[in-house]
Amino acid sequence: MADPRGFLKVTERVDRPKRPVPVRIMDWKEVQEAQERGVLQKQAGRCMDCGIPFCHEGCPLGNLIPEWNDLVWRGLDAEAVERMHATNNFPEFTGRVCPAPCESSCVLGINQPAVTIKQIEYSIGEMAFDEGIIKPFVPQRLVGRTVAVVGSGPAGLAAAQQLTQAGFTVAVYERDDRIGGLLRYGIPDFKMEKEVLDRRLDIMRAEGTRFRPGVEIGKDITWDQLKRRYDAVVVATGATRPRDLGIPGRDLDGVHFAMDYLVQANRVVAGDEVEGQIHAEGKHVIVLGGGDTGSDCIGTANRQGAASITSLAIGRKPPAGRSDADPWPMMPRLFEVSTSHEEGGDRTYMASTVEFVGENGKLTGLKVAETEYLPDGRRAPKGGTERVLPADLVFLALGFTGNESEEITGQLGAELDGRTNVARDDQYMTNVDGVFSCGDAGRGQSLVVWAIAEGRACAAAVERFLMGSTRLPEPVAPTDRAIDLTL
Repeated sequence: MADPRGFLKVTERVDRPKRPVPVRIMDWKEVQEAQERGVLQKQAGRCMDCGIPFCHEGCPLGNLIPEWNDLVWRGLDAEAVERMHATNNFPEFTGRVCPAPCESSCVLGINQPAVTIKQIEYSIGEMAFDEGIIKPFVPQRLVGRTVAVVGSGPAGLAAAQQLTQAGFTVAVYERDDRIGGLLRYGIPDFKMEKEVLDRRLDIMRAEGTRFRPGVEIGKDITWDQLKRRYDAVVVATGATRPRDLGIPGRDLDGVHFAMDYLVQANRVVAGDEVEGQIHAEGKHVIVLGGGDTGSDCIGTANRQGAASITSLAIGRKPPAGRSDADPWPMMPRLFEVSTSHEEGGDRTYMASTVEFVGENGKLTGLKVAETEYLPDGRRAPKGGTERVLPADLVFLALGFTGNESEEITGQLGAELDGRTNVARDDQYMTNVDGVFSCGDAGRGQSLVVWAIAEGRACAAAVERFLMGSTRLPEPVAPTDRAIDLTL
């Protein structure tokens, strides 16, 4: 039968004796849909065009939200697209995967639901391509300078597009076999189909950006060689080192980092064959970590036909509304329900992991206990409350601890900061002249919208370094764009 919302294909399965109840088999198509034009315009018309638009400050990109809301309300599609792209290279990405801090700082949200800024952004992004408004911006002349961008995630792509449009010859290096970084292999298709990425890459190729997939800097080409070949180098390699969980039984077969699981699933959806794929069909799955990565694991396991899915969090369940600790216009920590959570699975809070349990080297369960808050604020397992949850697969979605920086520090002498990020000054320059750092590689794990903002600002800093001035937007210091609560 068909799902009434139109984005899930549902059928019955009778070939799985391990689970007697019917299992919904869902496709990998995007679950998000554009709003109907009338609804979109009505929602945009709710924007109050505030004297002080706090949504600008809530957005790391400084998006001109009231301006394009007004243009959408008036039906001026091309103008709305232009205003959106004035600050954001990829609204079709952020409209899908950004958590929308702009909505949290919407003034209207003080006493009623905020304007649905993210949905409007998504709809405008799709409108831009559907109506053929998006065209390649080819520079009229080249400036005769070359830049290498290492990493093809949102930060690297934003920096590359900005520099290409300014007349630089830009090559983007990516160690994976396809361009896109986290956008390609970290985000499942049900959140962003890869055709969305590919059509933007086609635009960038037409503009002149050159892509070099399957080349790992530091191994295939040394960082020294790259620096000698190009006038400037932008390090946008992301924060790819996962956070581990060092409890007994960690080496059991069945305990995996979340990104290992998601990358394999994305490759299979793209048509690749993955030998020994981690697959959740018929298995009891536990996800540790309540962020977007954990949610993506839940949605992926649901589509693979997991027997059960349980998400565990060590802390308290977040509140449904703002607390005093998160006053407007800050982005509050709230209990959120993603589409993946709606599709199925249990969520448990105040659960401390104690031990991975197994037999003959294979995972069979996870021992947990209630979380106890100690007087010094630390959290610990409460004695006498231990229990074992059945588990065939456990995915660690606990965040990241920095980038894989051995080669760049050893070959180039780039310094790291206290959090193992590639250190940089307020102009995104590392201690190595002509080498810049942006996105997660420089600030640590963060949002896609922050990556794009840093890529744009880093591009302006590169142009100033090479040309003595910049025609791109002035670079924003990495610590700027934070809400000042003294206003």
